[in-house]
Amino acid sequence: MAGLFTWVVKNLDAFIGLLLALIVAILGLNNGVSQDVVNSATLLILGVLAQAVLRDRLRRETAEREVRQAVRDTRDRLAELVPQMQEITGPEGALNRAREAIDSVSMVRVLHGSEVGQALAEARRHTDRWNFKGGTGTYTRAVTLPECLEHARQRNATLHFAIEIIDPTDEEVCERYARFRRSLPPDAPGERWTVDRTRKESYATVLAACWHRQRSGLLTIDVRVSAQMTTFRYDLSSSCVIITQENPQTPALRIDRRELYYNRYNIELQYSREQSRRVPIEAAGQVSLDDEPSVEQVRRLFSALGLPLPRSFGDREIADIVSRAIQARNPYA
Repeated sequence: MAGLFTWVVKNLDAFIGLLLALIVAILGLNNGVSQDVVNSATLLILGVLAQAVLRDRLRRETAEREVRQAVRDTRDRLAELVPQMQEITGPEGALNRAREAIDSVSMVRVLHGSEVGQALAEARRHTDRWNFKGGTGTYTRAVTLPECLEHARQRNATLHFAIEIIDPTDEEVCERYARFRRSLPPDAPGERWTVDRTRKESYATVLAACWHRQRSGLLTIDVRVSAQMTTFRYDLSSSCVIITQENPQTPALRIDRRELYYNRYNIELQYSREQSRRVPIEAAGQVSLDDEPSVEQVRRLFSALGLPLPRSFGDREIADIVSRAIQARNPYA
């Protein structure tokens, strides 16, 4: 009822016209009034209806003007805000400067997922040196060393490479490492980690280092083998140090060269190498390695390097080492 009353009040003129029309129509049908009265009432009703139409048009025009004004005000306000937003979010904006400031304050950046691979790829692109310390160096010989060499060739620049891995002649450390890797999710090849696989991976890394050294005059390389294993992998380039673990799902750490801890880790890797056994890589010059080294060449190479192959390794095992060294696959691809 209240709603009907409100509607009547808002449309009073139209309601009055409708009411007058009904009254005049009823009186005219009953001959209760003269024809002149009916004519006058009709004119009155038409006048009321005309007033209602004019009022409605006036309201619409007023509303349209208000909407147009609101649109113009909004457009002007947005025009004022756009430069301000650009100042905040643009390449030189406050937000970007704040992000850079936060990055510069933070000594260590945590990398997740694909960020790890991107950071390593960027570090390989422009470096003239690389220090690695880790397990068997599988990723290093498959990806890091070949790509760093390729970038060095493109720049016509020298490359110094240092590698520290577990000693393949030390059965105890190889057993510890194999046991540790079996506790992690399997890598891409899906091959079970055993003492023999661990030895083959380490031998393959040493063979790959000698093979690349014979084929590139830009490369100087230092290889060390250790009786101690580490669960971390350290990759130090001329721009940053990236610390990862064997499990690719684990976040990595990146420390840029300008940060204090970059130099600390550089010192740490240097002292670690000094405490490891140096492989006399220059002795590899006594054995010329084919594009795909033969079993006999590999035997003579490791004998010259002071890394004798296990007696249990026959021709098939040595051929497997050659395949892992020369046709190495990214274990995380």
